[in-house]
Amino acid sequence: MDLIVQPEDGATPLLQAIEGAKKSLDLMIFRFDLKDVEKALAAAVSRGVAVRALIAHTNSGGEKRLRQLELRMLDKGVTVSRSGDDWARYHGKVMIVDRDELHVYGFNYTEIDLTSRSFGVVTKDGKAVSEALRLFEADDLRQDFEPAADCLVVSPENAREELATFIKRAKKTLSIYDPKVTDAQMIRLLHQRVKAGVDVRIIGKVGKRAGDLRVQKFPGKRLHVRAMIRDGDTAFVGSQSLRSLELDGRREVGLITKDPKVLKRMGEVFDDDWTKTELGKKETKHFEKEQKQADEVVADVTQS
Repeated sequence: MDLIVQPEDGATPLLQAIEGAKKSLDLMIFRFDLKDVEKALAAAVSRGVAVRALIAHTNSGGEKRLRQLELRMLDKGVTVSRSGDDWARYHGKVMIVDRDELHVYGFNYTEIDLTSRSFGVVTKDGKAVSEALRLFEADDLRQDFEPAADCLVVSPENAREELATFIKRAKKTLSIYDPKVTDAQMIRLLHQRVKAGVDVRIIGKVGKRAGDLRVQKFPGKRLHVRAMIRDGDTAFVGSQSLRSLELDGRREVGLITKDPKVLKRMGEVFDDDWTKTELGKKETKHFEKEQKQADEVVADVTQS
């Protein structure tokens, strides 16, 4: 399993995946303006790869750009489908390569998202890939989807249950990236974890019931990721915030993983971002002061 970190990795992992495809590419698209990726998809079609794009029926940028995207994709030989309008948004960001490699992104296929803090997860886990393929086929045919594996977090079908369970199981630490946490149940669960002694840190925003939660504004240019790291051994990366609409009324897709390499890198990125926040700077300064005092005590004891 691999972790994609934005803005550090840029479009390179996407282009490498598309250029390496031999048989098929299936993409769920909410926003798209990456010219290099569009060219890579056209080149894939030219070499015989079956490329399918399932494009959102609408987004806040208006339908005109989406319809123009559909026409460009069709012109390049991509098989295009439009998502149904059963959901307020078709917001998932997924790519499946050769039916054996799954990409789940927190970022869209856009220049602005590639310059924002975000993550993507790439896996060849058979259960996750199979589940994502079933989801793609169901949405492509506008049929109901029934989750069969808890590794894939799908809104609205199982996201609320899976993410609530994810939070409840935190015993020591819970690090969260989220542009806006507003769901009452999720905020209540976070407060319960704090009362249970869990160190909860949130980079992003929380609604009016933040209370004693440690919440800090992202210190960089832009935050566009929904991710959680629990106890250093389990992580979630996806497109759904802890907001009622994204849990219950939109198509969102995320992945839960226990891969050590992914966990280590995500934790490092979060900790580095946290140290750059206002609270993080204060905590670092306090820790350095305590460490200095401890070192002085040890030095005095040694000299005596």
